[in-house]
Amino acid sequence: MLTRRHFVISTATLFSAPIASIASAAPTSKRSSWDAWDAQVTPAEYVPETSNPWNLHRRFLPQRVQANAGLKVGDIHVDAVARYLYHIEEGGTAMRYGVAIARGNLYEPGVYSIRRKAKWPTWTPTPAMIKRDPHLYEQHADGMDAGPSNPLGSRALYLYKGNRDTYLRIHGSPNPGSIGGRASSGCVRMVMAHINGLYENVNKGVTAHLHAAEDHISAQT
Repeated sequence: MLTRRHFVISTATLFSAPIASIASAAPTSKRSSWDAWDAQVTPAEYVPETSNPWNLHRRFLPQRVQANAGLKVGDIHVDAVARYLYHIEEGGTAMRYGVAIARGNLYEPGVYSIRRKAKWPTWTPTPAMIKRDPHLYEQHADGMDAGPSNPLGSRALYLYKGNRDTYLRIHGSPNPGSIGGRASSGCVRMVMAHINGLYENVNKGVTAHLHAAEDHISAQT
């Protein structure tokens, strides 16, 4: 004869496993580690214009340059030919940084809005990335925690078309050796120490112009 006690025990056996133990946990960014991570990716006695432990070509180090007339202050322009990112400043100048762009036809020129910013972001590859390169991305289908080895690096600027997230980013990279080349799956990569400085001066809502790789468009005169 089944008593109420038997029923409770049997039910507990069938249904007591917490949902969290079955579902994959979402990737996390440990805020208490942010300062330590920033220190880890920033060279000692860092001077943006001269510090170069990454052995980049000198032209890819941050520099303040003269900007073309008529460009809107605060906007970002990516010269995909020269591999430069320009952040337009007051007074007719721009900060210029070296970048890497997407490989092959994955680079998507266009005009975007920066609708979101994130420090030490988590990362999840898109289904298209997993389908295209399963050997690289399938293992991370549930996402990757933030940290110095995360593909989005230390900072990310999220590019939107209207209210739609394009899944394109301007972000730091744990692979600084890629700067100057074509390396990513659609995004614009920067040295983490460089984007940390850029990030503080970029406001949400500004426009990012990703110029076509075939066009020699530059913010510099």
